Amino acid sequence: MSVLKLQQATLTIAGHPLIQAISLILYPTTMTALIGPNGAGKTSLLRLFAGLWPATTGQVILNGKNIKFFQRIELARYITFVPQETAIHFALTVREVVTLGRHPHRQPFSGLQCADHERITQALTAMDLTHLAERPVTQLSAGERQRVALARSLATEADIILLDEPVANLDIAHTLEILHYCQKLAHIGKTIVFSIHDINLALRYAERILLINQGYLLAQGSPATVLTQALIREVFGVHSEAVITPTGEKMLFFQPFKTIYSHFLP
Repeated sequence: MSVLKLQQATLTIAGHPLIQAISLILYPTTMTALIGPNGAGKTSLLRLFAGLWPATTGQVILNGKNIKFFQRIELARYITFVPQETAIHFALTVREVVTLGRHPHRQPFSGLQCADHERITQALTAMDLTHLAERPVTQLSAGERQRVALARSLATEADIILLDEPVANLDIAHTLEILHYCQKLAHIGKTIVFSIHDINLALRYAERILLINQGYLLAQGSPATVLTQALIREVFGVHSEAVITPTGEKMLFFQPFKTIYSHFLP
């Protein structure tokens, strides 16, 4: 199991501050939702976690070692990142794309081993892609391509899985299946961090919430401590009310304080 830590980490690109002095720890066996309005810095924070963008100041620490001292292939054994949109321009099959996830574990010039084939099959099955395994990725829908990217990520066997809007292009059934599967991964020791706009899905599946806005981490903790009326109003500009469903689950209903586009209406 791996532990990822930010120590007063900032990120500035082309003179624009994207992340503002954030300190936090990502623990194993935890599913964490990263929420905030558009442009809040969610993707920037995930890329900082993944080592794709180096911290401008402060540190990103993986298992006690500054992430900047890891070789890229070594880091890929610990951390995997799935962007919101994965551009694949070559006519690789689904299986071939998922096979790329085994690259960090392969020796130079060596072929796939039995363990590799087993992990690839498991990843295809987990993402409901077995029936599409030999189809070119270029022929798939956006939602299917997203599941391929998730399967490739699972094939790495990384301890820390970072997902940027993983269910944005998925139908309801696959959305629930994938978040439930990620929840199971967390329960067996993985660290799962996913950004999401649907606050009720974050409430349902995450044990921990990170609330970010304008690059600042405004709150972190359990859904009950973060998803308060006051914070939701401050960050999202809406009124929220909690209700309990007949199955005993908590849901939030939202009401705008003002209609943003009302001045365009007759």
